[in-house]
Amino acid sequence: MTPIIEVKGLSKKYRMGESQPYLTLRDSLVNFAKNPFKKIKEGLSKDEFWALKDINFTVEPGEVVGIVGNNGSGKSTLLKILSRITPPTEGLVVLRGKVGSLLEVGTGFHHELTGRENIFLNGAILGMKKNEVKQRLKAIINFAEINKFIDTPLKHYSTGMKMRLAFSVAAHLDPDILLVDEVLAVGDVDFQQKCLGKMGEVAKSGRTVILVSHDLRAIENLCNRVLYLEHGKQIMFDRARAVINKYLNKNLSDTIFTYKCRLKSKQHAQITSISILDKLGKASAILDIADSFSIRVQYFLPLEFKRTRLKVIFKSFVGQPLFVAEERESGTTNYSNSPYHDVTLIYKPTGQFRFNKADYRLTLSLATAHRDSLDTVDNMRLSFLDKNALTTNLNSGRGHQDNNLIFLPEWEINDKHHYL
Repeated sequence: MTPIIEVKGLSKKYRMGESQPYLTLRDSLVNFAKNPFKKIKEGLSKDEFWALKDINFTVEPGEVVGIVGNNGSGKSTLLKILSRITPPTEGLVVLRGKVGSLLEVGTGFHHELTGRENIFLNGAILGMKKNEVKQRLKAIINFAEINKFIDTPLKHYSTGMKMRLAFSVAAHLDPDILLVDEVLAVGDVDFQQKCLGKMGEVAKSGRTVILVSHDLRAIENLCNRVLYLEHGKQIMFDRARAVINKYLNKNLSDTIFTYKCRLKSKQHAQITSISILDKLGKASAILDIADSFSIRVQYFLPLEFKRTRLKVIFKSFVGQPLFVAEERESGTTNYSNSPYHDVTLIYKPTGQFRFNKADYRLTLSLATAHRDSLDTVDNMRLSFLDKNALTTNLNSGRGHQDNNLIFLPEWEINDKHHYL
């Protein structure tokens, strides 16, 4: 199958402090004739930087591809090149189909024209006939929820109204390739959820979509593959979960996903290994809210310690304690005489409790019955997605709350007594 998008050796260079106008072939030839050595001098300038450098990927027809990366990584620059707003400095971009884009609020709109006129203008830009736009006009207006203002000039619209109209036009005019930049970061919660649902419909309709977003749960739900950019360079282009895991591991440097530590002393209690495992027993930082998962902990406990307990504290990503899972009295008859312990805490979803779509931090501690800390591991990372629904009430599925703590209803604890 011939790819609908091909990007080969794509690079974009900017000069700091200067605007970057679009240049036609004639402009480029005239400028070169005036100063044929300008390019050489530019290559040596200290005021230049590469916004993108040597990007290579292909997208198949009907594929939904996400782009992730920190601010300044080149995501928006790449979309502007794909949208033909700005030309590349080096490399080749091949687009086989009509391109619709939603990059910034108001992009592609004329503020003196009414909302209705802008819809027809965007349809004409995409090469659509007037009758084709008319067939979709009612759906566009209803989705944007601007029925009363559709014949009002766009300059009188609020930012939210412009955003709703821009997204509705981009999603309903059926381009072969749809480019969307951070649509979920603008607008109120209801609009964001509505956009997410519509993006799901677009993804299922067979159109090719390129989506830039910091919402990793949306990327995971919608995208087949993901491109990871960092400082203008291509780090990875692969399956969504694999790329998101790599991005999380790189981006969230203050958190950890798996923990390993050599035993330092046989005189002190110590946590030596922690792994978060999905329902298949594979290590993963991203889990489904409907699936079981487990936390495997290995630790050393000198035989003289009695009535020791292992505690797992779940926190919000900003550090607020949410709920606690606790193993009680590890140093009693539950264990053999070995000081080495291998414990698996298994969470099984029930009707009374369900995790939210959110990112969590875990703190694991080994303490005495008097709550004296023996060892602590902070900032383990855990993220939850909802694979069965593109839109989920973020406040649903909470368990019993008491003083800001949500206690897990049941943990099954398996102790293998020792490990090598």
